[in-house]
Amino acid sequence: MSEARSFDHPDVVLCPGGPMLLRGDHLVEDADGVTHRTERPVSAICRCHKSASKPWCDGTHKLLPHKQRPI
Repeated sequence: MSEARSFDHPDVVLCPGGPMLLRGDHLVEDADGVTHRTERPVSAICRCHKSASKPWCDGTHKLLPHKQRPI
């Protein structure tokens, strides 16, 4: 019988119109196949594909029209 686990927060959060937040240690592969390790307690990953610091979010999504922001 498996043990039920309870979590106080999710590891991945999709922010409507914004980035994906990762809590804890993760490996993120960018479009070029380069692997990056998250080093902060919470890391923001770009979902709009417009960030100048991909794979990390730099807030560029805030400048996009609402229809072009990630869902």
